[in-house]
Amino acid sequence: MLGPDWMKDAPHPITKVLVANRGEIACRIFRSCAELGIGSVAIYSESDRGSLHQQTADESVFLPGDSLADTYLNIEAILSAARETGADAIHPGYGFLSERSAFANAVKEEGIVWIGPSAHAIDEMGDKISARRAMIEANVPVIPGEELPLGEPEDMVDELVRAATRVGYPLLLKASAGGGGKGMRVVREPRNLQREYAAASREAATSFGDGTVYVERLLEKSRHVEVQVLCDSHGNAVHLFERECSIQRRHQKVVEEAPSPVLEEITRARMGEAAVNAASAVDYEGAGTVEFLLAEDGDFHFLEMNTRLQVEHPITECISGTDLVVEQIRVAAGLPLPFSQDDLSIRGHAIEVRIYAEDPSNGFLPAIGPLALFRPPSGPGIRLDTGVREGDEARIDFDPMLAKLIVHAPNRDAAIRRMKRACEDFVLLGVTTNLGFLCDIMGHPAYHAGETTTDFIDVNWPDGWGAHTSDVAPFIAAAAEQFGLARKSAVIESSEGRGSPYNPFQTLRRSFP
Repeated sequence: MLGPDWMKDAPHPITKVLVANRGEIACRIFRSCAELGIGSVAIYSESDRGSLHQQTADESVFLPGDSLADTYLNIEAILSAARETGADAIHPGYGFLSERSAFANAVKEEGIVWIGPSAHAIDEMGDKISARRAMIEANVPVIPGEELPLGEPEDMVDELVRAATRVGYPLLLKASAGGGGKGMRVVREPRNLQREYAAASREAATSFGDGTVYVERLLEKSRHVEVQVLCDSHGNAVHLFERECSIQRRHQKVVEEAPSPVLEEITRARMGEAAVNAASAVDYEGAGTVEFLLAEDGDFHFLEMNTRLQVEHPITECISGTDLVVEQIRVAAGLPLPFSQDDLSIRGHAIEVRIYAEDPSNGFLPAIGPLALFRPPSGPGIRLDTGVREGDEARIDFDPMLAKLIVHAPNRDAAIRRMKRACEDFVLLGVTTNLGFLCDIMGHPAYHAGETTTDFIDVNWPDGWGAHTSDVAPFIAAAAEQFGLARKSAVIESSEGRGSPYNPFQTLRRSFP
């Protein structure tokens, strides 16, 4: 089979891509493959039989087994699926095996094109300690901190105390091989140091198979700002500007926007240059994200580099006009980037919210249930990336994220208004979600003012979201249903926002059903 015309001069032509992933990111990649005229292959486990990602691909291969180790983390089973279908390239998506150098090497040894960076770059940036060293050598600013050498527990206590004293309190203990908030502990005073270190190391060992922890200064009132980079095998590297991802719960992102509402042009240029230098320091190829913490004083510090496509990549696509998955495939095929830094500019403002099956009024605990009604909003500048549809179920097998809702508008104020309206119009019934919470964020004065530091949720909802709701709300809702009031058109809004964990009708702009 011959590849599409644009691939004819590629050193490593790609005709069929197997996506070693599931859910919304698999569907997203299949969409770009279809536009490029490239075949696509899905893999699926028993719990994903009949899923949207299985049915979106041109072909699909069943992976037998009851655990992730048997299915989406089974390198040999995935390579076997590629051989069976004749796939000549593998895209790892995000999560699962996407940042495992052993997988990248295995794919290449099989003679299959790996759509991602080299195993060396994955290893170098995947270990936070080695990444920190590489950034210091590349003159990329890093957060003040110290490594903790491996040793006997009794020896580590003294070394830990010395390192903490040099770094200063408050500090952050972070897993070297970690991510997603795992193996991370805040320490505000010396008496808690040993306990939190033991907890961080234990959690890191359980989650990542490596209990190594390092000490880092805690930069409070900071912002999480990351820069998207693209590099090819011809020595070309560009950045596609920044995303601000400061609004988080449990160190996991909830709302992202691009560009940052506070970054000045000089800082933007310096941060972009630092991100490109960081990628070049490890001979990076493909799409990657360099994360920084932006301090109150305007200084920024390297946090980590994600050697894969990010969940929040759509907002970068909106403001840059670039399909990042297409560019990943082009770079993997050996083609040069089709643009230079001077060709890129910021176009408008984009916001993404992550819609989770969870209860924000109860500590963001995951929720399960049927997607009895799943009616996304529509209109200009609205995009939905999802791997579910009406009739599916929210289960605890995988991450509770159901969809990513993205809006694009000429400016930030217009984007906020568009997102608030889109969240209010999203009809999602049958399972508890965070849609009401997202509506309240979009309507919050602090968000409108751009006061989006990493403690945004804790500062604005110190007692937890939904605490303002009366204890009699469930009884009022039951009475309303009894007398048919729930079917009458109404607008219910208080000074604290439209959200309610009890009544989905409060978050809808229209009478439904």
